[in-house]
Amino acid sequence: MRKRYTSSLATLLFAALLISTSGSLGKFINLPIPVITWWRSSLSALFLFLFCKIKKIDLKIKSRRDLITILLSTIFLGISWISYFYALKLSNVALGMLSLFTFPVITAFLEPLFSKTKLSSTHVILGIIVLAGIYILAPDFDFKNTYVKGILFGVFSAVCYALRNLMLKPYVSNYHGSALMTYQTLFLTILLIPVIFLMDTVNTTEQLPHLIILALITTAIGHTLFVMSLKHFSVSTASIIGTAQPIFGIIIAFLFLNESPSINTYTGGTLILGTVIIESIRSKTK
Repeated sequence: MRKRYTSSLATLLFAALLISTSGSLGKFINLPIPVITWWRSSLSALFLFLFCKIKKIDLKIKSRRDLITILLSTIFLGISWISYFYALKLSNVALGMLSLFTFPVITAFLEPLFSKTKLSSTHVILGIIVLAGIYILAPDFDFKNTYVKGILFGVFSAVCYALRNLMLKPYVSNYHGSALMTYQTLFLTILLIPVIFLMDTVNTTEQLPHLIILALITTAIGHTLFVMSLKHFSVSTASIIGTAQPIFGIIIAFLFLNESPSINTYTGGTLILGTVIIESIRSKTK
């Protein structure tokens, strides 16, 4: 039991590391955001489909109700990805990622509406600590610059991401995580086809290596591992442990984009990492 828990926790944290690469990639790739999202979803769908075929993972959708739910959750995922990348473009990697990470707080409050679980006072307290960490990490708010717009897009992305995770939670026991991500990336690819014809795609060839990394490492592998982790953790627990992502993202941005963390980053990051440790210990003792 202990080995399985340790393995599940390590997988979730590894997923957080891979997903955190989206911050620097989203900031760096020079294409319209819906176009980036189309390439991200289309290439991910291809990688995931091939993986499922090689591993002989069942891709059959079992009922019409499942199909509708997966499709609706895909819409929320797509909106979340697009609004998150707008948050990155309007601000910086640290602020974009940290505004997105209001989603553990949002998830903790929304989860009782989707399941029979009661609102956990512990999750609320940890969520407040995360929110305090994000507040400390954020720079001074000036409503005359684009940073506030970036924060609003990040929080909106967080709401959509929380809804997507909660909608998928009941299905992770019936479908392989790779299958669920295959459905979602395929559906999103189809929904976003018009942007390829309506928006500027001149820089696509130049940006293709970065798009492949975003699709394969960040999305196909990272998000699949995160969805699979929902078999072993509640959405709230997985979300709070996943708050390690902004820390990873800030480090990656520092190494590759020369975005230097401030003292506030270290202070807020300590609070966020503290919740990761507390929730890891708390969930292990359940």
